Amino acid sequence: MSTSSVIDLTGKVAVVTGSGRGLGLAYAHALAAHGASVVVNDIDEAVADAAVKSIADAGGTAVAEVVPVGTAEAADRLVARAVTEFGRLDILVTNAGILRDKVLWKMTDDDFDAVITTHLKGTFTCARAAAVRMREQGEGGTLVLVGSPAGQRGNFGQTNYAAAKAGIAAMARTWSMELARAGVTVNAIVPVAATAMTETIPAFAPYVEALRAGTPLPGFLRKGEGFGTPEDCAALVPFLASDEARDITGQAIGIGGDRVTLWSHPQEIKAAYADGGWSPDTLADAWPTSLGAEPQTVGIPAPRVPEAS
Repeated sequence: MSTSSVIDLTGKVAVVTGSGRGLGLAYAHALAAHGASVVVNDIDEAVADAAVKSIADAGGTAVAEVVPVGTAEAADRLVARAVTEFGRLDILVTNAGILRDKVLWKMTDDDFDAVITTHLKGTFTCARAAAVRMREQGEGGTLVLVGSPAGQRGNFGQTNYAAAKAGIAAMARTWSMELARAGVTVNAIVPVAATAMTETIPAFAPYVEALRAGTPLPGFLRKGEGFGTPEDCAALVPFLASDEARDITGQAIGIGGDRVTLWSHPQEIKAAYADGGWSPDTLADAWPTSLGAEPQTVGIPAPRVPEAS
């Protein structure tokens, strides 16, 4: 199904991991609405089939591949399904993810490994398989890697998730350089939306629950916090996959509610110098008035609820 929009993905083929529900399903719908054929991916066959049906009912084209991402075999299956069904692969969106939230001293090896395998290794294996195919085709392509504010700033109780998402942003920067000659753009997106994952954040939980009950999100969340629905985030994906975004690569782009943002890359923001080098004592003397004068903040800020007038 192609719209009358300037963004036309007719003839393009996309794989969207973790697209049975939530943000992934919104990305799949947005790509299909602009003409792309989509391979939907989920670990639950019924959920994947329902997603495919919803896309078809809206006039789009999709098939399902039921497999948990993380292994090279799973990545190869997803790429092969795209090529077998539609003849090529142009777009990969690495959205699949799980949560195993615990504070550091309570997090088990299994908690850590499960999240790293799905988010970080799953992104790596799927992107590698897609890059091989796109380079063989010789016509460029698009990798959209799904990050998170937790990966940009950290988040209490999310050692595994924050580490994976920070790694995903770093991989986007690295791969944007490595795949530039092949005409493959690589960007990380940082969505903020009412989903089952954000419902685990206490400050957002009441708003997610209210939205589910049919109450629209308030304006201070949609604009001030950039927090909205999965559908609010979806527009960024077909845009990045389009010809209009061929010069955009290596970026971390946030979207949510009524707001779109560009995240900075980590960089040195202040420096101090000592002739002949530093000692522990000179660092202790200089820190409070130099580098330590304005320390960086951490964590995802809680929503700032406007005061009643």
